[in-house]
Amino acid sequence: MKTDKTKILDEIKIKSDKIKRTVCLMELCGTHSQAVATNGIKNILPKNIKLLSGPGCPVCVTDQGDIDIMVKLALNNVPLAVYGDILNVPGNTMSLEQARQNNADISVVYSVDEALKIKKINPKLVFFGLGFETTAPMTAWAIKNNLTVYSTHKLFPPAMDALLKNKDIKIDGFINPGHVSAIIGTKVYEKFKVPQVITGFDGADILKAIDMLLEQILKKQTKVENEYQRVVKKNGNAKAQKLINEVFEIKDTTWRGLGIIKNSGLKIKKKYQKYDAEFIYQDIIKKIKKEIKIQPSACQCGLVLQGIIEPRQCKLFNKICTPNNPQGACMVSVEGACNIEYRS
Repeated sequence: MKTDKTKILDEIKIKSDKIKRTVCLMELCGTHSQAVATNGIKNILPKNIKLLSGPGCPVCVTDQGDIDIMVKLALNNVPLAVYGDILNVPGNTMSLEQARQNNADISVVYSVDEALKIKKINPKLVFFGLGFETTAPMTAWAIKNNLTVYSTHKLFPPAMDALLKNKDIKIDGFINPGHVSAIIGTKVYEKFKVPQVITGFDGADILKAIDMLLEQILKKQTKVENEYQRVVKKNGNAKAQKLINEVFEIKDTTWRGLGIIKNSGLKIKKKYQKYDAEFIYQDIIKKIKKEIKIQPSACQCGLVLQGIIEPRQCKLFNKICTPNNPQGACMVSVEGACNIEYRS
């Protein structure tokens, strides 16, 4: 008797035969990329169905300049709390881990709650706020509870818009992010005229999303479908959105690999500026920005994040660049495309 996965895969094969040409589908969530690798999905798909990993890893798209700012703050005796994944991401001068080895006070935390506990002991603590709409509400809540934050939070839909406008990128459909969509809902994606499916994180979910995308391509449709209805609703999570809107305002910001994307960043509002590290340490940060000298690198993480090349096409992959010696952010994070490819 055929399992659900086998039935879905049969449907995918039938549709791929009808399409005939190569189809490029992009996962827009690092957790989806992990699930694709864990379930060996690339190995069982028809040869003309190609999966690409997009800029869905928040650590990977954090700008090197922001890493440099946090490193220099730490070396200027500002205590930091950071998520573990960001520690080894290379900056232009050094990583946060290297700064820690130089006696900088940097604590690894797994939640904003932990950061708040550390702040009670160390009032000058700065939390490195990063991630998409998924983690922004927690940071907003922590700011309201007196946590000082350096915000590099990003909004995901503007990145999708940037990808679609880039003529070098050929994408036939998006597997939209599950966690982000739980916050922002499905409606926001309707402006993108490309096949899209929001899905969950097990193998059957992802295969079903691929099948649904191929159905849209066959019928020449461009719509948003929600396979993940058990979690994602049309209007998203109103409470989380309210928190974000209360504490943050939208600004232009830089994405590693994608450059400056308009209206894609979250800046702490003036109302909460006494908890805004960018305001508190503005003199130091202005000086740091003037001193930043971008070091040339052969790392092609930026092209990987855009789906222009695959990890193994990078000249450094599994030669100079490994998880123990990462040359770029894509090899550092467990959600990074290069790290995932290395482990699969």
